[in-house]
Amino acid sequence: MGFLSIDHDLARDSYYAATARRGAEFPSLQGAVDCDVAVVGGGLAGLSAALELAQRGRRLVLLEAKQVGWGASGRNGGQAIHGLACDQETIEAQLGIDDARRVWAMSLEALDLLRERIATHRIDCDWCDGYLGLATTAAKARALAGWADRMERVYGARFTRIGAAEVGQWIASPRYHGGIHDAGSGHLHPLKYSLGLADAAVRAGAMLHENSAVVSFLQDSGDSVRLRTEHGEVRASQALLAGNVYLQGMAPQLEARIMPVGTYIVCSEPMNAALCDSLVPSRSAVCDTNFVLDYFRPTVDHRMLYGGRVSYSTRTPRHLAESMRRRMVGTFPQLQGLGISHAWGGFVDITMNRAPDFGRLGRNVYYLQGFSGHGLALTGLAGKLVAEAMTGDASRFDVFARLEHHAFPGGRWLRTPALVLGMAWYRLRDLLG
Repeated sequence: MGFLSIDHDLARDSYYAATARRGAEFPSLQGAVDCDVAVVGGGLAGLSAALELAQRGRRLVLLEAKQVGWGASGRNGGQAIHGLACDQETIEAQLGIDDARRVWAMSLEALDLLRERIATHRIDCDWCDGYLGLATTAAKARALAGWADRMERVYGARFTRIGAAEVGQWIASPRYHGGIHDAGSGHLHPLKYSLGLADAAVRAGAMLHENSAVVSFLQDSGDSVRLRTEHGEVRASQALLAGNVYLQGMAPQLEARIMPVGTYIVCSEPMNAALCDSLVPSRSAVCDTNFVLDYFRPTVDHRMLYGGRVSYSTRTPRHLAESMRRRMVGTFPQLQGLGISHAWGGFVDITMNRAPDFGRLGRNVYYLQGFSGHGLALTGLAGKLVAEAMTGDASRFDVFARLEHHAFPGGRWLRTPALVLGMAWYRLRDLLG
């Protein structure tokens, strides 16, 4: 099956690929294999599920079409943040306040689980505590403060409030008018983390196969699933589809509910350590509150990693490195003379309501998708929840599975143009403040 097209050099030229050490490739699948669970997708959701299921004694085979961490899991902004991509009110409207509180609590559990796995499996992935949410206008600062007040009142959330007079203590930029700081969130090197999780899954007993794209997927009428690759076949009692936008053609009923969105990031050349520390003194990850947002963070080797452009048409923006450098300098004028060493991109999957889409196809095929650009921590918890469900306790998985999801309007050929027009409106609204 085909992959979404993105320039090969752009996919390869990431700071993460340049600074992570891959071991020997996991072998491609050869011949027929029987197992308890087959997992499709070697990103963070699939790897997390593989680790959890192997620790529970399940015979597990994971099939990755390219390399572990090749997709969004190994190329994202590296920010692990509380909550979901959608507002909590979206969850409240569908599930009610009690289950909305459960979802919020599970999003915090996801951060604890991430830290626990890093420590337990000794994954060297440059973890750093702290997240700053910042507003680009005074009106948005008031809205952010109101959101923080409600989250404290309804969910017991605790954030440090940052008023206009205090912004300069947190970030050396003229763009921002207020914000919040969350010490419980943080950031890391996502490819190093993905590779560490893969190694942990193998040590627990999982069998991982790279360069093993699934070319056919069949649910038998009984209790088995068959997945064929170019050189082999897996027969399993249960399966997990965790390939997100890269499952094209395997499950059409799921494909219509997510949309691929191109996201793009640059990394600066190294700078003086003192300058780097002065830009974000807490060394936190940073996002603004715009709908089409900018996000950035300092790296351990004193660079600025900066994301902010998206492509809803799946076409790579022209002059990517220079246009992103200008965005970075717009935030930090003191970096005017600093060059860009890496520019890259990839695709994330979004849902209509930005809520994650977890569920089942029949009795024995599960799926995890729709993390909507907010999955670094949540994918890890999702893997644990689906492992719980596959081994007999679906209570927590089914809280998420109750969320309703709809197909993007316009069908296969018109939904992308429709989304481009819709996102242009949101971008205009951001600019108008």
